[in-house]
Amino acid sequence: MYVDETKAKGYVLVASALHPAECAVVRGHVRRLILPGQPRLHMKAEKTPWQHLVLSTLVSLGVRATVYEADARTHRTDIERRRACLARLIGDVAGTCEHLVLESDESQDARDRRDLVELTRDAGCRDTLRYEHRTAAAEPLLAIPDAVAWAWARGGDWRRRVAPLVERVVAV
Repeated sequence: MYVDETKAKGYVLVASALHPAECAVVRGHVRRLILPGQPRLHMKAEKTPWQHLVLSTLVSLGVRATVYEADARTHRTDIERRRACLARLIGDVAGTCEHLVLESDESQDARDRRDLVELTRDAGCRDTLRYEHRTAAAEPLLAIPDAVAWAWARGGDWRRRVAPLVERVVAV
């Protein structure tokens, strides 16, 4: 499971699940979308035609994602929103997912690790779900939740383009 977030127009956390046997093939396709000289694929930095190509490629690969939208009335800060989304995500995947890869952000990685110890324990998957933070440059598959989160937050035609990737939307 690969996880990224966007804070544009509210807080959205996206989790994209891939079967381990699919990872190498999908990773290869994502790597081919990284332009020469770029360390990673990052939707907000790409030009519109390339953004269209990225989304259509992901749709053609059949990848899937869950969108977690945090309610700003219930969760006042981005820290609260992230924790609430992670809690729901962990509850949803407990017992069905073995490995969670979150995009690294030095400002929140330590807090995430503390929260994930507690959240995995509470969900009964402390010994079966391992998690790690990776940079998008080190793990190209983090481009999937990045693209979904970016397009979902943009709304309109972007949301329509990414809709085939979204299995479900969870209000948190």
